[in-house]
Amino acid sequence: MTELTRPGIKPARPFFSSGPCAKPPGWAPEKLATGSLGRSHRARIGKARLGLAIDLIREVLEVPDTHRIGIVPGSDTGAVEMAMWTMLGARPVTTLAWESFGEGWVTDAVKQLKIDPIVIRADYGQLPDLGQVDWSTDVIFTWNGTTSGVRVPDGDWIASDRQGICIADATSAVFAQDIPFDRIDVLTFSWQKVLGGEGAHGVLILGPRAVERLESYTPEWPLPKVFRLTSKGKLSEGIFKGETINTPSMLAVEDAIFALEWAKSIGGLAAMKARADANAAALDRIVQERDWLGHLAADPASRSNTSVCLTVEGADEARIKAMAKLLEDEDAAYDIAGYRDAPAGLRIWCGATVETADIAALGPWLDWAYAATA
Repeated sequence: MTELTRPGIKPARPFFSSGPCAKPPGWAPEKLATGSLGRSHRARIGKARLGLAIDLIREVLEVPDTHRIGIVPGSDTGAVEMAMWTMLGARPVTTLAWESFGEGWVTDAVKQLKIDPIVIRADYGQLPDLGQVDWSTDVIFTWNGTTSGVRVPDGDWIASDRQGICIADATSAVFAQDIPFDRIDVLTFSWQKVLGGEGAHGVLILGPRAVERLESYTPEWPLPKVFRLTSKGKLSEGIFKGETINTPSMLAVEDAIFALEWAKSIGGLAAMKARADANAAALDRIVQERDWLGHLAADPASRSNTSVCLTVEGADEARIKAMAKLLEDEDAAYDIAGYRDAPAGLRIWCGATVETADIAALGPWLDWAYAATA
């Protein structure tokens, strides 16, 4: 490696991990409410705080009253699996995959549920032909491909007169991109992404058509306790009022409440989306100024504004790891190596909890790390 002069200015908050992501600006552990800690989640205070988290999600994310919101175990993965295991099998299924998490849902549908879905794929950096989707089938897709930096450009391709249900894994899209809830029957996310919350908890949002499916269809396979959303043929409404299926971490809940109240204080959803857009634009300027950097997602229309994946000219996995380690050792950027299953490159989180000034300060450090590993 070549010894070079280090840039003079570092990002003040070098937290660019794509999950768990940067805490909201101003976050500190002592700022979290502690009245619910050490108490039962089924006590009045526990239910109240869980209910507040749900209410804040509805308000900040602008979820319509037609949709129910529940806090569930297992992060976003648990929420998606819960929807798949409880709702699929009633009709044919289409799965879309253009990165590793979408492929994970294909694997579960094929190998675990054994439902032989229609699979529509695209390579990393590309979006499949969305016009191929048959909306007489149930459809599962990832709104924003965290490991490829590719997102669907909008919801216009989702049929308003669909016969199947639409299940959207939106963990890297919510609070940063427009979500048309009238086109979504099931939406999932984890607050460890755009809210900068803690892991292990997922959010499951159900529209009326998803509830109808749950109450009218019983899958042929056995359901683990943590997946069960109905009782005696009816939706377990308590789940969507703060009565969680299993014991949640109230510390994680308080952390999420802090993030949601911060989001509300800066202007809600519009401000969150604007911050993500500004961060992505700042990173794009860095890319445009360097001939050795590029976007894995070539089409700007389907390029993520949160998990931005970059190509590095001439770099293999070993060089990417070396660059990431140098930047971490210098406290200039943490956790920016691309996902292990993705093409070798960098991945930089640009969600709303990141400051645009820190993205701008990252550019010279990328230059330094690239040159130092030449």
